[in-house]
Amino acid sequence: MRFKVLFIAYAIFNGINAQTADTLSADTIRHWKKGGVGSVTFSQSSFSSSWQGGGENNISALVLINLFANYAKDRSSWDNILDFKYGTLKKGKQDWTKSDDKLELTSKYGYQAIKKWFYSVLLNAKTQVTNGYDAGVTDSLISAFAAPMLIVLSVGMDYKPGDIFSAHLSPLSGKLTIVGNNTLSDAGRYGVDPGEHIKLEFGATAKFMFKKEIMKNIILQSNLQLFQAYQKGSALDADWDININMKINKYISASIIGQLLYDKDQIDEVQRKEIFGLGFSYSFN
Repeated sequence: MRFKVLFIAYAIFNGINAQTADTLSADTIRHWKKGGVGSVTFSQSSFSSSWQGGGENNISALVLINLFANYAKDRSSWDNILDFKYGTLKKGKQDWTKSDDKLELTSKYGYQAIKKWFYSVLLNAKTQVTNGYDAGVTDSLISAFAAPMLIVLSVGMDYKPGDIFSAHLSPLSGKLTIVGNNTLSDAGRYGVDPGEHIKLEFGATAKFMFKKEIMKNIILQSNLQLFQAYQKGSALDADWDININMKINKYISASIIGQLLYDKDQIDEVQRKEIFGLGFSYSFN
C-alpha cells in the first residue's frame, strides 16, 4: 500500500505533464525544462542462529523520486519541484516500520526586476504519506497524512545568478500548519490548540537552493528553509536537506541523504536524519 501511493502519485503528476505538453503550443514547450530521477534501494542481512558475531536478520527498501518542471521566457520564470522519499524496514520478527517518509512540493514564480534579482512568490507544502508511530509502537501515533502538513506562502525578492543557486528572501510570509488527524488534533500536537486543526502564523522566510554536479556523475543538492514568526516569543524554524546522488552507471546509483530540522511546535530540539542507499535508478528526461 505504501509503495502504491508513491507510484500512483508519480503517475498522476507525469500524466498531467504529458497532457499539458500535448495542448501547449510548440513555442511554449520550448521554454520548459522537465526531468528528474527515481531510484529504488534494497538491503538485506541474514544470520544463522550460531553466527559468532551476533546480529539480527533485517530487510529494508527506500524509494526516491525527484521531479522538476521549470519555465523561463523573457523576464518570467516558474520553477517547480516535486520530491518523494519513502523508506521501510523490518528487523527480525518485528513488524515493518518506516524509515523515511516525505512528500514536498515547491513552486516559485519570478519576474525579473534588475539583472539577477526577481520579484517572486514562493509556495512550499510538505507532509508525509503514511502514519508514523513513536519508535514503531503501533498504538502511539505521532503523524499521519496531512498531520502535520506545513504550507508556507511568501512574497519577496529572489536572487538567481544562474541555474546552480537561488536565494528567496521575504518579509511577507504566512505559515499554515494543518493537523488533519482528529487524534493528533485533540492532543494539541504540532502547535495547534487541542481540538483545532489549523494554526496560522505570519513572519519572514528565507529559502536557499543549491544544485551542482560537483564531480562527474556526482550531484550535490542542498535546500535550506528558514521561517521566523513575528509573534513574540516565537522560535526560528529551520529545515535543511542535503542530498548527494552518485550515478555509477545507467541503472545503478548511490545516494546519501541528510536532514537537520528544528521546529519548536514539533519538538524542542534539533532533529537529525541520515540515510545511505545503493540501488537501481532511472532518469526522466
